[in-house]
Amino acid sequence: MKNILITGGAGFIGSHLVRLLVNKYPNYNIINLDKLTYAGNLNNLKDIENKPNYKFIKADICDFDTISSVFSKYSIDSVIHLAAESHVDRSIKDPFSFAQTNVMGTLSLLQAAKHKWDNDFEGKLFYHVSTDEVYGSLGDEGFFLETTPYDPHSPYSASKASSDHFVRAFHDTYGLPTVISNCSNNYGPYQFPEKLIPLFINNICNNKALPVYGKGENVRDWLFVEDHARAIDIIFHKAKLGETYNIGGFNEWKNIDLIKVMIRTVDKFLGRDEGSSENLITYVKDRAGHDLRYAIDSSKLKDELGWEPSLQFEEGIEKTVKWYLDNEKWLENITSGDYQGYYKEYYTDM
Repeated sequence: MKNILITGGAGFIGSHLVRLLVNKYPNYNIINLDKLTYAGNLNNLKDIENKPNYKFIKADICDFDTISSVFSKYSIDSVIHLAAESHVDRSIKDPFSFAQTNVMGTLSLLQAAKHKWDNDFEGKLFYHVSTDEVYGSLGDEGFFLETTPYDPHSPYSASKASSDHFVRAFHDTYGLPTVISNCSNNYGPYQFPEKLIPLFINNICNNKALPVYGKGENVRDWLFVEDHARAIDIIFHKAKLGETYNIGGFNEWKNIDLIKVMIRTVDKFLGRDEGSSENLITYVKDRAGHDLRYAIDSSKLKDELGWEPSLQFEEGIEKTVKWYLDNEKWLENITSGDYQGYYKEYYTDM
């Protein structure tokens, strides 16, 4: 029996992880704590919400008193911390909220764990889920390793880098049993459509402009979200305490090339001439501090713990596009109201 607190479990990656653990480990109690901001959606978890080993709590990770009471009430012995503000464009507009949630929220959880576990760390774990963006930007060659120095370039990545440092500090100073993973870009079902792939799938379907930063030359390493959830499961159960593990897809794409794959895939599913929607591509002013290239070396995770991605991008994007086309109601609910105002604010160049 384990009592696992998962923060941000109603979000994109979090909901996939919650579903995996609830279904795979019926003897674990999974407590999903989420503030339900714009990106948190309980509809993501309708299929498991009545499972006997699942509990949802609406709360803010920055609320230390509430977090402490959750630790006590549910005898929390493990934390998998995913709750975060995660969109770079939003961080450029509002860095304060990113510092508050990503830094102070993480510190709140660390303090609660330290106090409630009270140096009885046997069987305990604080697992912090982070991003490859803390490493900064790569040139045309090379990969991010677990030993790569931090060099964040956006308020988002700076806030995540700070939270990583706090986790390591609690391990080194107090002996808190911690592990960190830094993952590349995720894609798949249930992703909030401010992110590139669901945004563009939706826009292609509706013949709306596809806003491409700069010339679309920026390179990212893409990972199907279910593969990320599997990696978290393996790290949670097998990782050496105090270690960091990079999670990547070995799957680099220039943004413009990825967009053209999406266009052909959506056009095919909609019965259009493949590639005919390329006329929707609209180049806009580049993002401030836009990192050129991210690429993850996941060799440590593969060699030590036996994980590797199961899908390459072309297969994963077909599954993803099909999911969004089959779940138009989900997408319609997400893209109404506040989202439309946000969309206009961030893509005014179109």
